[in-house]
Amino acid sequence: MAGSRSSMRGSRSRRAMADINVVPYIDVMLVLLVIFMVTAPLVAPSIVNLPTVGGAAPQQQMPPVMVNIRADGNMSVKYKDDAGAQQQEDMTKADLKSFIADRAESHPDQPVVIAADKTVKYEIVMNVMSELKAQGVKRVGLLVKSQ
Repeated sequence: MAGSRSSMRGSRSRRAMADINVVPYIDVMLVLLVIFMVTAPLVAPSIVNLPTVGGAAPQQQMPPVMVNIRADGNMSVKYKDDAGAQQQEDMTKADLKSFIADRAESHPDQPVVIAADKTVKYEIVMNVMSELKAQGVKRVGLLVKSQ
């Protein structure tokens, strides 16, 4: 009988397991995820120390000339004169051209802001902007209303 038992063991062959147990790997990944989630808010963003300028005088900003284009196509210009008083004038396109030429000569670095009604065609706004650039205005901007 002893012989028959040994023969039974030999006939039963054990197969090797070919599967990989991934449960420990998932556990390790979840632990790492928790560690990163806890430490991420604690890491301070990099702070840049900017150089300082010792004796620089602050530049005076000139208030911009504001060109208003209304829904009917008429234009008006708001600006501050040399005395600091607020001025407003209704203008045509030809008047605007001569006004900007005179203003650019006396105040070469003064910015111009275009404020157009939202119903005005894009083409009209772009024509005014290109005319200002042609007159030598260096800084032209568009005025928008924040929501």
